[in-house]
Amino acid sequence: MLVRLCRGCQPATALVAAFAGPFWGPKQEARVGNRLEGRVAIVTGAGSGIGRASAALFAAEGASVLCTDINEAVMQTAAAINDGGGKAIGVQGDAGDEAQVKAWVERASDELGGLDAVYANAGISGGWSSLEETSVEQFEQILRVNLIGPFLAIKHAAPRMAKQGKGAIVCTASVAGLRANAGGIPYSASKAGVISLVQTTSNVLYGSGVRINAICPGLIETGMTKPIFDMARARGRDDRIGQLNAQARYGNPEEIAAMALFLVSDEGSYVNGQAFAVDGGLSSTHPFLPPRRRAGGHPDEA
Repeated sequence: MLVRLCRGCQPATALVAAFAGPFWGPKQEARVGNRLEGRVAIVTGAGSGIGRASAALFAAEGASVLCTDINEAVMQTAAAINDGGGKAIGVQGDAGDEAQVKAWVERASDELGGLDAVYANAGISGGWSSLEETSVEQFEQILRVNLIGPFLAIKHAAPRMAKQGKGAIVCTASVAGLRANAGGIPYSASKAGVISLVQTTSNVLYGSGVRINAICPGLIETGMTKPIFDMARARGRDDRIGQLNAQARYGNPEEIAAMALFLVSDEGSYVNGQAFAVDGGLSSTHPFLPPRRRAGGHPDEA
């Protein structure tokens, strides 16, 4: 996979090595250009997975990126971008803390020269627990990061964008916010809240030029979903992962990053207040059992 972090730069091999999966698919290279040339973006949850892939892609398209994450791995993301010829600042912090989010917006404006795009991607799963075992404290913590975090990003970024008459904010929701049985109770509720948040705030900002959208990933191999993948592989069932969608596979962080890029770029200029499922078709149907296939690849008739 070839990724260049700016026009004329050498391939960012350090960052490529940090990617967990192929960008578009086998034998295809990342397509990079100048869709975000001269712009400034903030990406939260950029220490790994979807956030890291998105920060890298935004930089590859010409953006200066302020990368944030609760984990110190975010510094590696920023360093890889800088080593590859891009421009990035790494900040370790809490996306659910208002003072910190406000400071990130100010720092991006002061040190990078403005603010054109925000990808509020940071989130936590909270694990699985029964209805009876789910505590109020657990519920509140998941809501604080997954829902209040995006709210804070919108609250502090949108007014600056509105002053310049243009800007784009993307929030990570989930297919768990669209349908049941794709996540735990607090997680699913938080992601449904994100969908409502982008619909509501996009209309509150009527006429401002600020666009707000959400992405609803399906099963993506990231640090958050690692226990699912590890368990399946330990049981020798890794070929079963992702088999409930029409593409019969799981997704990669770079595929979500590609949607985020579209939404923050001018190519998505007439897209506002929407929640896009990027899930291989999972949310297009009711739950079902995929047909068993014979050795020749043909489905059984039974």
